[in-house]
Amino acid sequence: MRQAEIYRKDILAGILTEEGGEYRFCYDEVYLAREEAQPVSLTLPLQTEAFVSPVLFPFFDGLIPEGWLLDVALRNTDISILDRMSLLLLCCKECIGSVSVVPINKEGGE
Repeated sequence: MRQAEIYRKDILAGILTEEGGEYRFCYDEVYLAREEAQPVSLTLPLQTEAFVSPVLFPFFDGLIPEGWLLDVALRNTDISILDRMSLLLLCCKECIGSVSVVPINKEGGE
């Protein structure tokens, strides 16, 4: 299982999880309770239920760099271009825009 905290304007908005070939995004309850809460994407509206998909949600996939920057990431790691979650976790902590992706490191392994 791999997870990431998803921040919107430096405020924890939710958790993205990849497990068993399935992706889940769930908004944080504290974030949902905020009066000024905004969705991280129009395709992921505010709701308490988790979003589930067999592929990485297009919004998050769109955060992964393209072109020469992607080439640099691929050249300096052993990550496959098909491993979208690894690329998201590697490249998107400080991406342009209001959303950032911070990997959750599990101590002790799974």
